Amino acid sequence: MAKALWSGRFDKDMDEDTLIFTSSLDVDAAMAFYDVMGSLAHVMMLKKCSIIPDEDADDIIEGLRIILDEMDSGEFEVDGDLEDIHTNVEARLTELIGPAGGKLHTGRSRNDQVATDKRMYIRDAILEATETINVLIADLVKIAENSPEVIMPGMTHTQHAQPVTLAQHMLAHATRFGRDADRFMDAFERVNVCPLGSAALAGTTYPIDRDLTTSLLAFRCPSENSMDAVSDRDFMAETEFCASMLALHLSSMAEELVLWSSSEFKFIEMDDRYSTGSSIMPQKKNPDIAELIRGKTGSVIGAMVSMMVTLKALPLTYNRDLQEDFRAAIESMDTVIACTSMMSKMVTTMKFNKKRMLTMAKEGFTNATDLADYLVTKGVPFREAHAAVGAAVRYCIKEKKYLEELKITELKGFSEAVEKDVFDVLPISKCVERRNSYGGTSPSSTDVQTAVMMISVMQREEVIREEAAFIEKCWDELIE
Repeated sequence: MAKALWSGRFDKDMDEDTLIFTSSLDVDAAMAFYDVMGSLAHVMMLKKCSIIPDEDADDIIEGLRIILDEMDSGEFEVDGDLEDIHTNVEARLTELIGPAGGKLHTGRSRNDQVATDKRMYIRDAILEATETINVLIADLVKIAENSPEVIMPGMTHTQHAQPVTLAQHMLAHATRFGRDADRFMDAFERVNVCPLGSAALAGTTYPIDRDLTTSLLAFRCPSENSMDAVSDRDFMAETEFCASMLALHLSSMAEELVLWSSSEFKFIEMDDRYSTGSSIMPQKKNPDIAELIRGKTGSVIGAMVSMMVTLKALPLTYNRDLQEDFRAAIESMDTVIACTSMMSKMVTTMKFNKKRMLTMAKEGFTNATDLADYLVTKGVPFREAHAAVGAAVRYCIKEKKYLEELKITELKGFSEAVEKDVFDVLPISKCVERRNSYGGTSPSSTDVQTAVMMISVMQREEVIREEAAFIEKCWDELIE
């Protein structure tokens, strides 16, 4: 069994079960690349500050670059007898260059090393998630642009309420996803802080240059307090909250798509590529992808709860409990990125039954409120208008008619205030057109919404490109 890096204090080797119980290799292997990049920045700083000899620093840098090549080619072998990826990297480095490899850890603790690796990983995950959300928003905006006059029933309590456009409905979802993207980018600022140099908890006596390592690793600034830096996992909890809100919004949309694809609604037909069949019922076309998006939301929310419970009673500073934080973060981010991508594929390929949507808007008497408002403009108190229109709806149900199909004589039977100009108000299309306030459902209003939304998408894209390009530039400089 390989010796642990801290084994000098102990007379006995670690029990095999203890090794298995404490190992985090199955999770933190995802940080391998970031661990090497952090080590490259650290040793370059050690060299510049003359903390270790130039010759040793150069050997370490060369060895780390070899390890990067091995990771890229798949040749890097993980030793299961070592407890984490950080120990594996240092052990391989020592194999390559000899005892000088042990100098890499000068002025650094595994505490600040791990915290730095996790921030770099989460930083990239946030950019990827936000980019994926932006794609989905753009896809929804495109649907909206192509359907400004497609009318459907708007719902409250899952009951027909008022007529809206398909454009307005798609933009409602896009607006929520826009908040998700903004939340991620806001969280990015708090993630983008460098803990490296905080050491175990109290800083270090070596004359290190934290600004240099911060710059080399593309961080915005170094952390302000070494005790907080090694124990802080707020950035992970916040990121998981952002992921949970995104998952909730995806689930809400997925629920609607499941309903809309049913025989009862018939609003949409899913593309065959994003549907499944039944093993026993040959007629079935199931919206399984939407259902899985809805179902995966629980695990994302669970990851956030797991993080909160882990953090709720930890004294300062580092505690081994924090080893349990990363699995939830990886899984929740991977899940929401995959779900967002699949949602884009579904919405861009599904077919809308526009005729059915309009029919349902009429059958649901979604223009009833407009008729009541019309009577109010004629001097009828709203409560009387409400009652008159309710009676008209009951009549329509009995006679199997739509409100806009009633003749003037029939309408006057419910209120003498009705005049011929009621037909300028009552048609479903007129109800939609008249709702032209800012943010409303009329085509003129949704046109404004699509323009504003795409400006936000482009602004976020610019920030994402700049941040990603800066990180890539720093990586290139470290590897060269």
